[in-house]
Amino acid sequence: MNAARESIVTADGLTKRFAEVAAVDGLSFSVNHGEIFGLVGPDGAGKTTTMRMLAGVLRPDGGGIVIDGVDVVADPESGKPHLSYMPQRFGLYEELTVDENIRFYADLFEVAQDVREERASRLLAASGMSQFRGRRAGQLSGGMKQKLGLTCALVHTPQILLLDEPTTGVDPVSRREFWGILYGLREEGVTILITTAYLDEAERCNRLALLHNGHLLYCDTPAALKQRMSGAVVAITSSAGRAAHAAIADLAGVSNVILVGSGVHAVVDDAASRIPALRDALQRGNVVFDDIAVTAPSIEDVFVALLEDERRPR
Repeated sequence: MNAARESIVTADGLTKRFAEVAAVDGLSFSVNHGEIFGLVGPDGAGKTTTMRMLAGVLRPDGGGIVIDGVDVVADPESGKPHLSYMPQRFGLYEELTVDENIRFYADLFEVAQDVREERASRLLAASGMSQFRGRRAGQLSGGMKQKLGLTCALVHTPQILLLDEPTTGVDPVSRREFWGILYGLREEGVTILITTAYLDEAERCNRLALLHNGHLLYCDTPAALKQRMSGAVVAITSSAGRAAHAAIADLAGVSNVILVGSGVHAVVDDAASRIPALRDALQRGNVVFDDIAVTAPSIEDVFVALLEDERRPR
């Protein structure tokens, strides 16, 4: 096997319960060297719990985790030098400056001063933060705090980076810049596991694990997951998305209707035969629309459709 494709992270039958609730239930997946691997799912899917177990800060009730050859369930401390974990609320010290926060985290990992300075300068330059090194963390915007948190998490050059919804609440420009940094890290050989609430970000991952209620539904590349989807997606461009949704949701052959920024996406069994009925329903409902046409499915379309498939009686 090509070494670049060998697994660096393996989760085998991971299980974690909180009282009577199974937050993670028999979860298994593997992550290859140098890829961006996404854990995707709604709130309560088990994403954060999985990340905390991988990071060694939460002990699983069952199953195993191997990170870069280290059994982190048996010896969580031995796994920590191999990885860096950036939780949803990264522990920045708001009274410290950008430089002082970086220095603090570098000291925790005993990073030499010259190495720290080179690494921090490169990361801050990549994120457009170089001019803010003397600013207190508490005075930074949300996006800048996330980029500082990433710099702190990377100052000891880990092989594996665990990011739990790092762009939640961050403006679109900062999100794009953040992903630019992640692509650069991947080029350097860093393996990245990321959870995200933004399904458009899932398109940027090499592979995705779709989670629901602590279970793994599917794990594959975004392109392969889209091929699993049955039927077709019809995009209706309209400024009255909710009205369009209401007008077509109960039509025959329509399995799902998803609100999107420019209108709705309707998942139908056959586009050619259903588009005239969709158009008629919109006109009967006096819903103004600009266009109606078949479109390529997004990961959001795929996830909703696959989830509906799972819910249907067998």
